[in-house]
Amino acid sequence: MLPVGARIVSVDDHVIEHPRVWLDRLPSRYVGVGPRVERGPDGNETWVYEGAVAGNFALNAVAGKDPRDFGLDPRSYYDMIPGCFDIRERVRDMDLEGVWAQVCFPYMGGFAGSVFARSKDMGLANACVRAYNDFILDEWCAFAPDRQIPLVMAPYWDVEATVAEIGRTAARGARSVTFPELPDRLGLPSWHSGHWDRVLAAASEAGLPLSLHFGSGGVPLASPEAMGSNFTVGISLFGLNSMGVTAELLLSPVFHRFPDLKVVLSEGGIGWIPYMLERIDFVWERHRWYNDVNREVRPSELFRDHMFGCFISDNAGIRMRDLIGVDNILFESDYPHSDSQWPHTRKILETVMEDVPDDEAWKMVEWNARKLYNFPRTTT
Repeated sequence: MLPVGARIVSVDDHVIEHPRVWLDRLPSRYVGVGPRVERGPDGNETWVYEGAVAGNFALNAVAGKDPRDFGLDPRSYYDMIPGCFDIRERVRDMDLEGVWAQVCFPYMGGFAGSVFARSKDMGLANACVRAYNDFILDEWCAFAPDRQIPLVMAPYWDVEATVAEIGRTAARGARSVTFPELPDRLGLPSWHSGHWDRVLAAASEAGLPLSLHFGSGGVPLASPEAMGSNFTVGISLFGLNSMGVTAELLLSPVFHRFPDLKVVLSEGGIGWIPYMLERIDFVWERHRWYNDVNREVRPSELFRDHMFGCFISDNAGIRMRDLIGVDNILFESDYPHSDSQWPHTRKILETVMEDVPDDEAWKMVEWNARKLYNFPRTTT
C-alpha cells in the first residue's frame, strides 16, 4: 500500500496541444506555415506544419479506451477524452486516477522537438519552440501551478538559441528541459564531444534536469523501421534506448565536467538498470586503461549521483530497487498514451508497492520527484 498522505507525482505524461497553441502565439509572418490542425473528409484530424502532414494522434491519446480499440490510424479531438488537451479536464482526470502532479511532454513537435528540427525554415522552428514554451508556462501550468511541473523544449539544433531559451524559461519557472536522448542518432555530435557543454552548463546552472524521453534521439533502436518487424516488438524493447543513453553518458566526460547535472530516463523502465550498471562497471574495470574514459570514478557511482530511472508498472525493478538506488527511482503515469493505466493508476501502484516500506514507497512516488524538479508541496 502507499503511505497515507502520499501525493503521487508522475514525471512522464503528455499534453495534446489544442489547435490554437501556435496560431495564437507565433509572429504573424509564420502563422500560415506554422502548426495547424486540419480535418480530412473522413472526419479525422492531423497536424500540418510547413504545408505537410506532421503526425496524427494514433496511440498518443487513447486513455480510457479498451486496448482492442488501440491502433495507429488517425483520430480526432472528438475521439479522445477532453483531459488530453484541456487543462481543466486534465486536473479532473488526475484526481480520478489519484495523481497529484505531473510533468507533461509535448506531442505535436515531438518529445524533444524533433519535428521542428526538420524544419525548412529554422527561424520558424525556433519561434515554434518559444511559442510552445509560452503555452506551457503561461496557460497549461499556470492554471494549476501546484499540479503541473513545467517541462520546456529547447531548439537543440542551435546551441546559442538553446542556451538563451533555457535562461529565458528558467527565469519564468521552468523545472526541466526535454532533450534528445541520443543526439548522434540525429546526425548531431554525441555526448562524448564537447559540443553540448554550453547547453549542459546552462541547464546545470539553472538547476534544470534533462528529461530524455524514450524515442527522442532519432529512430528508436527497437522501432519497426529499424527491425523490419511489427510494432509490438518495438514497444516491448523500448528500454533499449534508455540502456544506450545510460552507457553513453556514464562512459562520457559529461558528468565529470558537470557535477551538478541531473538526467531523467523518461519512459525507459527500471528493471534493466541493475544488470546494466553491473555490466558497465565490469567493462570499465577491464577496458578503462586503453580507452578515453575517466579511470577513477566507477560508472555506477556516477549513475547514483546523476541519473534517474522511471517506471509505470515494473515489478522486477521494484523488487531490485536496492540495486538501482531507491533515491534514483521515479514514477510515471504516461497519460494519455497507450501505456497509461488511467483511471486505475493509484490502485495499481498500491498493488505494486504492497511489500515496499512506507519510507521507500513515498520517495519513489513523490519525494524524489519533488526534490529533483525543485517542486515543493505548497499545501499540507
